[in-house]
This record gives sequence, structure tokens and C-alpha cells, in this order.
Amino acid sequence: MADQANKSLISKDLLSSLKELALDLRWSWNHSTDEIWGRLDPELWEVTQNPWVVLQTVSKKTIRDLAADGAFCKKVRQMLRSMREQEDGTPWFPATHPATALKGVAYFSMEFMLSEALPIYSGGLGNVAGDQLKAASDLGVPLIGIGLLYQQGYFRQQIDRNGFQRAIFPFNDPGQLPIRPLRDADGEWLRIPVRLPEATLWVRAWQAQVGRTKLYLLDTNDPANLPIHRGIASELYGGGPELRLQQEAVLGIAGWRLLSALDLDPEVCHLNEGHAAFVVLERAFAYMQKHNQSFDVALTVTRAGNLFTTHTPVEAGFDRFPPELMEQYFRKYAEDELRIQFEELLALGRRNPFDRSEPFNMAYLALRGSCAANGVSQLHGRVSRRIFQGLFPRWPEIEVPIGAVTNGVHTPTWDSAEADQLWTTECGQERWRGTLKNVPLFEKVSDEQLWTLRTTARQSLIQYARQRLARQRLQQGASREEVARAETIFDPQALTIGFARRFAAYKRPTLLLHDPERLVRILTDQKRPVQLILAGKAHPQDLSGQMMIKEWNDFIARADVHSSVAFLSDYDLLLTSHLVEGVDLWLNTPRRPWEACGTSGMKVLVNGGLNFSELDGWWAEAYSSDVGWAMGDGLEHDDDPAWDAHEASTLYDRLEKEIIPAFYTRDDHGIPTAWVAKMRASMLQLTPEFSSNRAVREYVETFYLPAASGYRERAANQSKLGIELASQLESLAEVWKDVRFGAVTMHNEGTQYAFDAQVFLAGLDPNAVEVELYAEPQADGKIFRQKMQPGQRSDSGGYTVYSSKAPATRPVRDYTTRVIPYVSQASIPLEANQILWQK
Repeated sequence: MADQANKSLISKDLLSSLKELALDLRWSWNHSTDEIWGRLDPELWEVTQNPWVVLQTVSKKTIRDLAADGAFCKKVRQMLRSMREQEDGTPWFPATHPATALKGVAYFSMEFMLSEALPIYSGGLGNVAGDQLKAASDLGVPLIGIGLLYQQGYFRQQIDRNGFQRAIFPFNDPGQLPIRPLRDADGEWLRIPVRLPEATLWVRAWQAQVGRTKLYLLDTNDPANLPIHRGIASELYGGGPELRLQQEAVLGIAGWRLLSALDLDPEVCHLNEGHAAFVVLERAFAYMQKHNQSFDVALTVTRAGNLFTTHTPVEAGFDRFPPELMEQYFRKYAEDELRIQFEELLALGRRNPFDRSEPFNMAYLALRGSCAANGVSQLHGRVSRRIFQGLFPRWPEIEVPIGAVTNGVHTPTWDSAEADQLWTTECGQERWRGTLKNVPLFEKVSDEQLWTLRTTARQSLIQYARQRLARQRLQQGASREEVARAETIFDPQALTIGFARRFAAYKRPTLLLHDPERLVRILTDQKRPVQLILAGKAHPQDLSGQMMIKEWNDFIARADVHSSVAFLSDYDLLLTSHLVEGVDLWLNTPRRPWEACGTSGMKVLVNGGLNFSELDGWWAEAYSSDVGWAMGDGLEHDDDPAWDAHEASTLYDRLEKEIIPAFYTRDDHGIPTAWVAKMRASMLQLTPEFSSNRAVREYVETFYLPAASGYRERAANQSKLGIELASQLESLAEVWKDVRFGAVTMHNEGTQYAFDAQVFLAGLDPNAVEVELYAEPQADGKIFRQKMQPGQRSDSGGYTVYSSKAPATRPVRDYTTRVIPYVSQASIPLEANQILWQK
């Protein structure tokens, strides 16, 4: 009996340890735990990649048997010890910055891609959010995530026998997800009330542990809610405008209220896209209540700590809501809680505050409610400045206050076990957790090692693709012969190209099909064969995207190519992992500049895959001939069919004349030295630069730390600075219409021009404005801005004379004078967009 009790205790200890490991999503980027879950149930682990499901399904007998396996228990203890040692270590942020510099960041996003075990993502936005959450854990940045727990998530895809996409919406059972109910100090499930027109909505909270960071997920499927409200968080990017408005209200309003309920007051609020913009209002409301301030003061204080990241490359992509719908949901919120007129709230989301028919734009609210904003690549930063220029009338596009932080991927999530081992051997286990200083050590890896890595990874991918395609054929009701053919598809030694994207017109997924016969010749060359693995979903309402999937499947059905091309259905994180680990070349064909960043190609870098992409998004700044191949001329051509035809021809040419020869030209040892040289350069130069480690450190130092400091300064001493700034900004807005220029004169002094400008300030303090000499950028891309110095006040007309000199290296007509606001410690023109130009 004593022996039996001891065995039972050991089993319970093992189960408790396994639960601790399974509920920390750190396993999603730690290859060493894969063996543990595979021992419990190999088949279920392979299909689900969900340790929590495996644990709930495994039998007591299996746990007892494993508890008697000393080697297995030792492995589990090692994993727990390693996890706790990482927790107790001193990562980059606390080692670099004092704890008082940044106490907390709340990261709001509609989706997070962390693991296939938590399917609450659609694509790129969730990928960025999930990878940044993981990097924050690695770096010790005090960041928490706020998102929604979808009952169905994004749809799952099946391809039927005729090549059409079918959308399926399986239910996400929270009990099978690696999350836990979030409970208060008394052990009760934390529920947040939000007032809707029909009734109070109760929002439940869940917690996912992501290493050092936490992700809080909001769920509307509470039994106390009306049936129609229980489904608000049912589906990601589904339904119409009203459902989307409800979801975004839950994210922003209930999300900030959850933080308050947890007694958390993060200095920085990061809005990952405009979906989260309602948090701007709720954060200001919470500040009003706590500090007894007006909405204007509260917004002035809190927006100093808000950062808005836009991912949208076209204005049509922003969420907009009709005024009538906004009134239904937000009139009482504005008047009763914010204590402002409803029209004032609408003005925050409109380009023209006086246009009663203009929809409410969430991106406008996000930008107006923040003191900093950024795009997600250098090119996208420029595109965003053009998109948002309408909010800054008469300001030059180059001065629209939107910067850029190029996205990166979480390298430990996307590397293969073999790549991880190679990088660890050369650069150490901590290489992705700090300043990446050890990454250059990878230079020592030999050509043979790199090519072995590539060959092994390709073979693993082909084995996986065969298994997945065979299952797919079975689901389609294919014959035994078709299933058997799927099990032998592809050549493990052939050049393997991956194309996996959302199927949408701007991504041009059928560009490669522009000349089908030429593509067939490329694929079926007996001496230099090429094979292609495709994947991707089209939104259920995007019929043109679905027809592109159909077009590819029709091509694949041809007898002459069906052994060289496969479309793998249900593109998800698991399939992505296998693709980016195994393909030799990642192909991307978006229409510039519609790819805001695009992170799919970044994921192949750590595994030695190369990129062949349009000069758009991240590739526009990453590309050089040393690291891959590019198409496009760096210009915009809209949807010009002639240009598409030209690019298709370029695509074929580059494959035939450059890429395929580089892969198949081998030295005496069978190594394609030109190909491997590009691999080495790509891995060394691009892997660290386009990692979420670099991106998160850049966010911390460029945005988070200044935002935290700005918020604290405005909130200090009972909001003293915030009150002063709100008053100054209001005064500027009231009198700006009366500010005007008088005479402006110029004297040529040989090597320079001397300018004098009379300015009528309408009673403003001269220190409240800056009068500048301005000239448009020249070849260096930099504008000329020079502050003019105030002189004596003119006796006639109340003008103040401002003077300055400028180099006579360009025509005098290039120069003009202007007046802009100057408010110390305010963000201009984000908080004051007035500007006056010399006529």
C-alpha cells in the first residue's frame, strides 16, 4: 500500500509539473519540450501541437508509466529548472534600464499568433503581435497583451475535389486551450461590465502565460449576457459593421477596465492598429475619474503615453462606422461618462469635424489620441504619411508625424531544430535574448554545414508535405491511387519554392500563372527540376481571391505538373513553420506599395532560405544582390495589366537565368557555392536585423521610454503640466485664424539671402509660435527648416519682425516663410496641426 501511495504521489507530481510546462506558452519557441509531448501521445501531438490537449487526453496509465521512467522525469525536471532559471535571470531590459524608466506597457491587438494551440489569429497582424509578445518575454520588457478570445477564431479551410475553398468554423473550447480563467483576490472569475444599448454586457477574462509576459483575453460568452451578445467575440473579422464596432468596444473599453480591475496602471498603451482606438477614450475616462479632471485635460495627459502603430497601406483599409451606429453605441458614453458633446467625440474620428455625414474613422481616433505613431517598414512609413496627410492640412507630407519601426519575427519560434542547434553551437544559447552581439560568430560555419542544413530541411518538408497532401486527398474522397501518388510527390533534391499568402488581388498570387506553358517548362526540366508548394486562404467574402485558389488547383490538376506542384489546404501556423523551415526560396509578389511590411519572408532567414520578392515592404530595405533576388523598379504602378505582364516575364527570366542556375551549379563536393554564399550573407545580415528582438528594443528606446516619461511629466503634481498644455492648445486653436503675415522682404548678400518677415500674432505670446524659413527637399531628401529670430515689434499694425539668413546655393524662389505652433513638451503637429504659409 505504501508503495502504491508513493507511486500515486510521483504521478501527481509529474502531472503537476507537466501542467506548469503546458500552461506556459514558452514551449511554443522551445524545441527541447517537443520530445516530452511526443512521448505522451505522438499522434495527437503531431496533429494539434497543443500540450494542454495532450495532457487532458492522456490516460492515467500513461502518466504512471512515464512517472516510472527515470529518464523522462529527469527531462521534465530539467525543463522546469531551465524555465525557472530564465525567469530568475536578468534579461536585457532590467540590465539596461532602471525599473523606474518604464513600469508597464499594455499592448492592444485584435489578434495574437502565439501557437496553433491558441487559434485566435488570422495573419500578419496577429503574427507581429505574437512575435513581439514573445520577444518582450525574452528581453524582460514589462509588457502585457490585451486581446479577444474568439469562440471560432478565423475560419479553417478545406479544398474540395473541384479545387474550391470551403470555409469551416470549428468551436474553440476554452477548456482545451492553454489558458486559465482570470480570478480576483477572492477567487471569483473576473468579469468586466460594459454598457450596450440593449443591456449591460459582461466580459469574462482569461490569462495566457507567455514566458515572462501575460496575455489577457476577453470573452463575451457569459451566461448572464443576452444571447445576441454572447456571440460578440464569436469570430475574428466576421459579421458586419455593428459586430465589428462591438468587438472593438470590448477590446478598447473592457480591455482598459480589466487593467484597472487588476490594479494595473501602465504608463504606455500600444495600439496595434486602429481596432484598439476606443482605449484612447476609456483611458482618458479612467484618468478623469481618478484625478477629477475634464476630458480635455485627461486626454492631454494620457495621450502622451499612447503609441499608435498602423499596418494599413491603403486608406480604404481603415475601419469606419456610420454616424448613426456610433450614436446608438456612444452618445450616452460621451455625454454621461466623458461629459462631452457627442459631436466632440465624433470629431476625433473625422477628417472634417463639421461634416455630419462623414463616417467615424478608428485610425483617426488612434492617431489623434496618441503622441507618437509609426508604420511597420520604412516604405510603409512614407505611405502612411501620404495616407494621413489629410489630418494635417497644408503640412508637407514629409512632416506628417508618422515614423517607422520595421517589423521582425521571433527567430526562436521559426527556426528548425537543426537550425537552432547550428546557431547554438556557433553563437550560444542566449544569442536571440540580448543585443544580438554573438550573431556575427555564425560566420565560422562552413559551406558544407550550411548546405547540409538546407538539404536536411528540404527533405523534412517534403516528407511533411507528402503526409499532409495524402490526408487532404483522403478528405476529398480521392482514389487510393491518388492518395498513393500524394505520398510520393516531390523530389527531395530539387529546388523547392514556397508561396504561402492570403489570396487577395493585391498580393497577385497568380502572377506565376501568367504564362502557364512557360511555367510548365520551368517545373518539368529534366536536368534542373523545380517544385512549388503553395498555401493560403481567401476571406470567405472575397470571391476573386477564392477564384485565384481555384485557378491554381486547376493548373495543378494537369497531368504534366501534378508531381511538381501542390496546394496544401488550411494555411496555419503549423504549416507555416514547416514551409519556412524547408523551402529553398520564398516567393512574394505583392503590388507595391500594398505590402505594408510582410513578415513571411523573414521567417526563412534563420533557416537559410532565400527570398525572391517584389521591392515592397521589408524587402525594399533589406534587398541587395548578396542576399537574394528582387523584382520591380521601386515605383508604383497600381493595377496596370501591362506592368503585371512585364513583372511576370521578369519573374520567369530571373528563375531561368539566375536562380535555377545558382542552385544547380555545384563544385567538386556537390555544393552550389554561389547559392550558399547568398545563404551565408542572408543569415548573417538579415536574420538579426529583421527579428522581433531588434523591433522590440527599437520600440522600447524610440517610443516606450519617451512615452512613459511624457505621461509621468504631464500627470505629475496633480496634472499641472497637463492642465497647462490643454489650456495652451485651446488658446492656439481659438486665435490661430487671426494670425497673418505682413510684408516679407529679401536681400541678397552674395553667399546668403537675408529674410525679414512681419507676422501678426493676434495676441499670442511670441514664444507660442515658431516662424521658420522653409525649402522643399533636394537630392538628399532633407527639408530645409531654419528658425527665424524675433526682433522689434512694428509700430504699425502690431506686427513682429522675424529675421533669418539662408545659403544662396539654391534659387531664392525655393524659400518661403511659415508660422507653426510651439508648445514646449507637446507633440507638434500631432497635438496642434495649425500652420500658416507666406502667401
